[in-house]
Amino acid sequence: MPAHDAIVIGGGLVGAAIGYGLARRGAKVALLDEGDDAFRAARGNFGLVWVQSKGAGVPEYQRWSRLSSDLWSDFAAALRDATGVDPAHERKGGVNICLSEGEFENRRRIMEQIHLEQGEIAFEYEMLDHSELKRRIPAAGPEAVGASYTRYDGAANPLYLLRALHAGILRLGGRYAPGARVASIVARPGDFRVDAGGTTFAAPKLVLAAGLGNKALAPLVGLDAPVRPVRGHIVVTERIAPAIPLTQNFRQMPEGGLLLGDSQEEAGYDDAVSLRPIHMITARAVRALPFLRDVNVVRTWAALRVMSPDGLPIYDQSREYPGAFVASCHSGVTLAAAHAERYAQHVLDGVLPAALARFAGTRFHVPHPA
Repeated sequence: MPAHDAIVIGGGLVGAAIGYGLARRGAKVALLDEGDDAFRAARGNFGLVWVQSKGAGVPEYQRWSRLSSDLWSDFAAALRDATGVDPAHERKGGVNICLSEGEFENRRRIMEQIHLEQGEIAFEYEMLDHSELKRRIPAAGPEAVGASYTRYDGAANPLYLLRALHAGILRLGGRYAPGARVASIVARPGDFRVDAGGTTFAAPKLVLAAGLGNKALAPLVGLDAPVRPVRGHIVVTERIAPAIPLTQNFRQMPEGGLLLGDSQEEAGYDDAVSLRPIHMITARAVRALPFLRDVNVVRTWAALRVMSPDGLPIYDQSREYPGAFVASCHSGVTLAAAHAERYAQHVLDGVLPAALARFAGTRFHVPHPA
């Protein structure tokens, strides 16, 4: 029975980032990955390291997202140096394009709310009118009435990131177990045995980072992760000359192709491509950037986000079985640096800080007023 310091269930971006962070701190890690048969969100990820839309009404989420964005440059450099795999991180700021005066005013209200809620931390933003937006993005069309901008936003390549995290764990002496679907968990405080892929793994620490699988796994160790799938689509265009900077809905990759996205559907566990969201995505893209009428679409795909009831991450440690932690979120790229550089240390410390108390799974147990 292989003995480890920590078992991480889930080989996607969340689990791999935490596993890499644990390994960097000297822990002997076993990363159990169900494999590509799982609903791996990294396959359909837009790759944004995005801050400006996070945390209106929940300042803890804004601070956690911005902390991760601040950590990302050093995190990416360390990964690249350790593995030779570049996650292609950049942080040049980003815009959110508005296509009506109503959208623009609503965006202004959200940004100002975040600004006020951050207090002394000083969330900085700009609201760009149409002329200023045209100066920054000459391709913007007449329906693009304006945009919000922050310097905190950036992007990475999620597939390179996943590859680098796996390689980093292996180089640091960890074990990567593909095809390791969990069959059972035997839990005692500080003592966990997981049967997966025909092997039993044992460790005093256990992290559940299995995406949608956390819903079934969490109750086995006294935790709650009531996540559900939300389907999103991405449209990919042919390669063109550099045309746009980073936006929330449209992203030009280094090789020239554009990613168009940001749809959300309640479709259960169906990750098949649907025509209606594709039409909505491309119609909005053409309104914002009219030149796209003459650009060919080369492929589309759909994938499932991991969404909690309130859209916020779930971070918790089991009261019944201390040493068992859960980590669920739909922002695996944005929060990868925080997971590796902060959450992993909290797991080793055996205590989650007060700053993450807002994200405990127990928040879903509060009864609603009649």
